[in-house]
Amino acid sequence: MSSADHKMPKSLLKNVHEGLAPPEDTPGESVTVRGDYLYYHYVCDGVDDRGWGCAYRTLQSQCSWVHFKQKQTSTNPRHPPTILDIQRALVEMQDKPASFAGSRDWIGSVEVGLCIDYFYDVPCKIVHINSGRDIPDKIPELTEHFQSIGSPVMMGGDTDNSSKGIFGVCGSGKNSYLLIVDPHYHGAVQDPLALQQNGWVKWQHVEEFKSDSFYNFCLPLYKQ
Repeated sequence: MSSADHKMPKSLLKNVHEGLAPPEDTPGESVTVRGDYLYYHYVCDGVDDRGWGCAYRTLQSQCSWVHFKQKQTSTNPRHPPTILDIQRALVEMQDKPASFAGSRDWIGSVEVGLCIDYFYDVPCKIVHINSGRDIPDKIPELTEHFQSIGSPVMMGGDTDNSSKGIFGVCGSGKNSYLLIVDPHYHGAVQDPLALQQNGWVKWQHVEEFKSDSFYNFCLPLYKQ
């Protein structure tokens, strides 16, 4: 494990989904992430990762959730790793070549799962979806995940290669929404309401995801 234990950037916002109303046209209650997390996004720590760092940022948000959980039982919880920490860990695990550390290469859901296990000893489940049109079939599994574990989920794809976080679900079947926390925001720190109003935190209907893209979900299986 990396010996670095970097503190979280002070400007990060916490729980940016709070206050966002569920979709009006969806029956039933929404179920969302349980516990605190920080919103990591492009350039939030001074590293200009625009165009390649979205999965790293969602991974860091997931790690912040684990960090807050650990604070409840540990006097020395580990802070989320930096992008360089993540790259070095993947090299050490022999998942990537030595040249990967310090690069601008992307990562996906599988690497995210490896890193959460590496840094926090929290195993992850990878759920593969052949096409965006099949996401409605996974709504029951996602709902059960948020009800039983409550950890943020990372979502990656191929044609849709803009990685994002899933922080809740609402509805059932084809009349469902995913609560998306988008790491692609960069700029001056806004408040959660501004992020919601500008679509960086939103409920996205399952039919809006690409039918020509596969998707992988990474579900951290954190146990209390």
